[in-house]
Amino acid sequence: MYDWLIVGAGFAGSVLAERIATQRNEKVLVIDRRDHIAGNAYDMYDEAGVLMHRYGPHIFHTNSKQIFDHLSQFTDWRFYEHRVLGEIDGQHVPIPINLDTVNKLYNLKLTSEELEGWFAQRAETVDEIKTSEDVVVSKVGRELYEKFFRGYTRKQWGLDPSELDKSVTARVPTRTNRDDRYFTDEFQFMPKHGYTRMFQKMLQHPNIHVMLQTDYQDVKHLIPHRRTIYSGPIDEFFDFRFGRLPYRSLQFKHVTLDQAWFQPVGTVNYPMTQDYTRISEYKHLTGQDHPRTTITYEYPAAEGDPYYPVPKPENQELFKRYEKLANATPDVWFVGRLATYRYYNMDQIVGQALATFRRIQEALPSGAETDKVSVVASSAAIAS
Repeated sequence: MYDWLIVGAGFAGSVLAERIATQRNEKVLVIDRRDHIAGNAYDMYDEAGVLMHRYGPHIFHTNSKQIFDHLSQFTDWRFYEHRVLGEIDGQHVPIPINLDTVNKLYNLKLTSEELEGWFAQRAETVDEIKTSEDVVVSKVGRELYEKFFRGYTRKQWGLDPSELDKSVTARVPTRTNRDDRYFTDEFQFMPKHGYTRMFQKMLQHPNIHVMLQTDYQDVKHLIPHRRTIYSGPIDEFFDFRFGRLPYRSLQFKHVTLDQAWFQPVGTVNYPMTQDYTRISEYKHLTGQDHPRTTITYEYPAAEGDPYYPVPKPENQELFKRYEKLANATPDVWFVGRLATYRYYNMDQIVGQALATFRRIQEALPSGAETDKVSVVASSAAIAS
């Protein structure tokens, strides 16, 4: 008899497994349908010996010292600030758009103050910002929207930005200075020996057992357990009772080259050309010294493993119906990107898992046998 069955060995499941095993001294079984732990953050040494990410680049960044300190129990860190270039009009320019981006693209010599006015002259008036298109054209105008956002978004989501919630493009800032870092968080680091090693340490406890290549539907009635933490797709948990929640997927083409470097930064985006959205080169991220290099081409897809919830109002309405079912399901906690149908960064998932553990502690004093009505982890929980 396990005290907990945890579905998914990614950030949500692994953080909670470690907390429950060490802080509550309870027995945990973690299952995952894949053949590895660490979820989409899984990294590995390929045949050439290059440390690479099977599911595309994962760069850790956070403003939360609590989250950073928590993960620091399981890894040392390598300082790394991610930089991205975009191939626009045949040249590479910084993304997010900054002072150097505009000056290089238009052969100008604007100052930061002049760039603010330059943006203002091109910005379109939008009475109410509802869509991703509204966000961009109201800040920088239609020409930069077409160059940087529209094509990339249509490839990534299979939808025009005018059809997507404003949250999609609101994630990417526009700067008037020369800061070319993709993220500006206080803590920007990579696990020194990789994500997989960090997860191994997190799950290395006698109270934790791990079963890979195991589907929840196949074992939920076979393995005795008292409670469940579920980080898979919420619609799948309920056998798609109200229909499937839409997700976007990705296909990855990994290529190892007989050269030391391929590109000047970790990621180059292709908003206007190519079928793929971006190329990433892992040695920039890991700092590995190797005579060869491995790169990954990313191709968005409608079919495949679910990666990104599609942010449209009707999809949120469908999720709310599943969320109502989840809240009425006893002894099951729903945690993670797929179970809460929101796009969260890695640090946000860790925060959500830690907040869920605090709620578990409040609802179930250690060793208690009382039932608990499940609660879908909310975005408010992350802020706490």
